[in-house]
Amino acid sequence: MKQSLIATLVLAALPFTASAQDANATKNATSATPVTTATTTTTTTPTTTTTPATTTTTTTTPVVAAAPAPTPAPTPASAPFDANAPAPNAAPNAAQNGGWTGSGEFGFASSRGNSRTENANAKLGLSQENELWKNNLYLNGLRSKGETTVTDADGNTIDKFSTTANRYDTGASVGYKFDPRSYIVTAARYEHDDFGANLWQGIVSVGYGYIALKNERAELSFEVGPGYKRYQPAKSTRPELNADGTPVVDPATGAAVSEPYTPKDEGEVVGRSLINGKYRLTENTALEDTLLIEAGSKNQYYQNDIGLSVSMTKKMALKLGYQIRYNSDIQPGTVSTDKLMTTNLVYNF
Repeated sequence: MKQSLIATLVLAALPFTASAQDANATKNATSATPVTTATTTTTTTPTTTTTPATTTTTTTTPVVAAAPAPTPAPTPASAPFDANAPAPNAAPNAAQNGGWTGSGEFGFASSRGNSRTENANAKLGLSQENELWKNNLYLNGLRSKGETTVTDADGNTIDKFSTTANRYDTGASVGYKFDPRSYIVTAARYEHDDFGANLWQGIVSVGYGYIALKNERAELSFEVGPGYKRYQPAKSTRPELNADGTPVVDPATGAAVSEPYTPKDEGEVVGRSLINGKYRLTENTALEDTLLIEAGSKNQYYQNDIGLSVSMTKKMALKLGYQIRYNSDIQPGTVSTDKLMTTNLVYNF
């Protein structure tokens, strides 16, 4: 009887012992896993009075961490001023026009009152530069009128409103590039001046060109080569001679008598060189200078044009120009150096 009672007590304590062991195992598994889990325990007790069985089912659900918020992109800092960047008022890109760009200039001045003068000058220039060609074409004109003192047929001195300057010149050059810097160039130029050292002059030349510097801010190029030039010296006067070669003398005054004459035109082989430089001082201010030399054994001709332009818009600008022209071979009554200062309105296209 005593043994039967002890066996009954042991059998009754077995289910509680198994449940305690299952709870300890679940607690240890939960503390060892860093993620949050949900545990469901189901205990099934058989109806038999023999050995009870316990079944435990554990379901683990991982907790997904929320994605971090995107970091906003930093605001880009404003770019520093680049002196080599194109000017905001620059003319349209030449690449859109096959490499062609152009400009026209015009200036006019007039005065009335104690004096009466009128003068006008105009310039037109076209240029093309691409991978193969470097071409230029220009046409310039100058005309001026003012009051001058002249002597009429009766010997009276009168003031007359007459022309005091009348000059035009045109030229073109065609350059074929061997590479981005070197090219061969043929050039032609013609000039007519009613009041200059030469009535007209023309030259044809061929030579070699080199672009020493070219970027958005500065440009420098050189051309040099031989050419042939013809020119007509200005009209002048000379002493009138008798048949025996003695000068004719005015019986009333005893002074030698002079007569007008036109010298014969002359021609010679010359050396031609051209230096062209441009430099952008600021975003809307540019300085350019062109030096032309045509040197021969009879006459040396030098011309320098310097100009300062200030852009008002992408197409319009104001330009202050100064030109010096020099001829070494001159006739009596003329000077070797001519100077011209202009203030023009420029249109770029």
